Amino acid sequence: MFDRDTQLKTPLKFKLIPLAILSTFSYSPISFAADDEEKAIYLSPVVVTGTRIEQNSFDLPIAIDVVDKEDIQAGQLQMTLSESLIRIPGITAQNRTQSAQDPQISSRGFGSRSSFGVRGVRVYVDGIPLTMPDGQGQPGVVDLSAIKSIEVMRGPFSALYGNSSGGVIQLFTEDAPKTPEIGASVMFGSYDTKRQILEAAGNADGVEYLLNVSNFETNGYRDHSAADKQQATAKFKFHISEDTKLTTLVNWFDQDAQDPSGLTRETAFSDPQGVVAAVDNANTRVSRSHTQAGFNLEHKLNEFNALNLITYIGTRENEQVLPVNPNGTSSRVSAISRDFYGTDLRWDNKGDIFSKPYTISFGINYGKSKDARLDTNITPTVALNRDEDNTVDNFDQYIQGKLSVLDNVDIHAGIRHTKVNLEVKDYFISGVNLNNSGSVEYKKTTPVVGALWKVTPSLNLYANYGTGFETPTFIEAAFDRVTGNAVPNLTLRPSESKNFELGAKTFWGNNTQANLALFQITTDDELVISANANGRTVYTNANKTKRTGAELSVDTQFENNISTYFSYSLLNAKFDSSFNSLNGPIASGNRIAGTYRSQIYGEVSWKYEPLGFSTAFEGRHNSKSYVNDINSDTAPSYTIFNIRAGFEQNLAAWNFKQYLRVENVFDKEYIGSVRVNDANLRFFEPAADRNYLLGLSASYKF
Repeated sequence: MFDRDTQLKTPLKFKLIPLAILSTFSYSPISFAADDEEKAIYLSPVVVTGTRIEQNSFDLPIAIDVVDKEDIQAGQLQMTLSESLIRIPGITAQNRTQSAQDPQISSRGFGSRSSFGVRGVRVYVDGIPLTMPDGQGQPGVVDLSAIKSIEVMRGPFSALYGNSSGGVIQLFTEDAPKTPEIGASVMFGSYDTKRQILEAAGNADGVEYLLNVSNFETNGYRDHSAADKQQATAKFKFHISEDTKLTTLVNWFDQDAQDPSGLTRETAFSDPQGVVAAVDNANTRVSRSHTQAGFNLEHKLNEFNALNLITYIGTRENEQVLPVNPNGTSSRVSAISRDFYGTDLRWDNKGDIFSKPYTISFGINYGKSKDARLDTNITPTVALNRDEDNTVDNFDQYIQGKLSVLDNVDIHAGIRHTKVNLEVKDYFISGVNLNNSGSVEYKKTTPVVGALWKVTPSLNLYANYGTGFETPTFIEAAFDRVTGNAVPNLTLRPSESKNFELGAKTFWGNNTQANLALFQITTDDELVISANANGRTVYTNANKTKRTGAELSVDTQFENNISTYFSYSLLNAKFDSSFNSLNGPIASGNRIAGTYRSQIYGEVSWKYEPLGFSTAFEGRHNSKSYVNDINSDTAPSYTIFNIRAGFEQNLAAWNFKQYLRVENVFDKEYIGSVRVNDANLRFFEPAADRNYLLGLSASYKF
């Protein structure tokens, strides 16, 4: 008999063979069992990001995928989200081959404009925001070696998490084992890359704990791209009573990294490891540190009601050296000292209405962030040119629920009211420097509704519709021009989207699951880069944009421990009306820079359990990407292949692992990411040539 509520315990992988590359990939856990009369399908994964309440992803009218621990950590450096997210359809996660900036992550094209950090996509760890109230996201806070899974949601329901149009990425830290464990890992790779990890986890006097510290060093593939980073994660779960538990999560990191910046097309392919003179002359680099603590209190009132309170607080220091002129003979330091905090209070209720089951959640959310910002010219002479406080806060209210109107039809709906305030307090007032203090308020109510039709036990169809709302971040409102006496650009308008999605989720036979999503998104006042030069990025509002696309994933488990996974993304992201930018007029029909029309990921994996051996062959294809909105140049399409292999041994209480990963096996020259609308035509950030990673780990269970 079909059981929609049973979670699979043994991961199974599904896959297909693509058209362009023999692909595969291992991921979502499902299992199949049969009795004398009929098959029972055990669905997985169970997710919380879509509805805030645990539910099987198969039964949600939402495009949502999970990357599990094996795919996060197996043969990976575990330093950036781009390692794990490239397999998710609809997600673009580009490794910039340098550590000065976070990876470029976009969802259905939202976030592709980002020059610093993550935009248009909200990021969480254990329910605690890594995205500030204005929409700035910093996923580098979290050490991936402490993560057990990543949930990735796209589409309309992401609007229920706040002022973000594109999607939600939520990371979940490891759970403590019942018995204490300690472990250590070392990694060695190309470009003198080294990483060490120490971890301990277990239970002590009823308190679950997880401790993780790591160190990372590299000289980098490109010149002037050396970096080091130290991280620590501490998680404690207190079982106060049978109905009450408190989880405390502390994240810390400290980082120094050189910034190799971008290259022109000619240099990117003639000398991909090189840098322009401005990089050496200005000695472009970044130093940053971040500490935050979050608390998650869960209390079950009775079998129908529960309360959840999340609070967090933290600080961030960021100091970046950037060129002021194209040759870097003049440079400046942009320094930000940030304090931030916030809270989210939610009440969950479930029951029956007219014998029909329902769930509903009510919540309020508040967050605040304050940046003390200094901008100082350091060469050829020292001169202050900016001294201000940037303060942002949000206050939101939301309702989200599900009603099973029929035995095979569920209705999901929600609404969120968002209010965001940006305020600039200018302290640099003298002579020609006028008082540039000011503030702006944005507010919007965003409804979402979706329906799921359970056609058969192995086929679900769904449709959803919602509106999105995205405010400018302080990074985007920082400058109104790329030269001269720039002031904050508080005239930017928020972008507003209408988002429609159709989808199907199905099982084929007894070993394959497939997901398909079709979508259309229309946006007014989309935030885009107007110009990018001299260490400054200026943003503007486009009139109208339109995104249409499709996402497909197929995961198959064959006999003899062979599995395949295939994902395909099709995205037509274009300007639907003309507008003017600092780079010139942008014509209707032009492609949105930084987006890829098609992306393919595939993986074939095999395990030979008697020897503890596993291996996988991966393939990835990206189409060409326009580097500017006037569509005058592109980063060429590319196809690359990777391979990984490893052994695992269990000896009494010890566990040992050895693994090798080779990236870009056929040594393909390609552009890993682009710097959108760079006024100096330095659009291109070349990806690494063939490189390797060797890892060794050992753990002991007491």
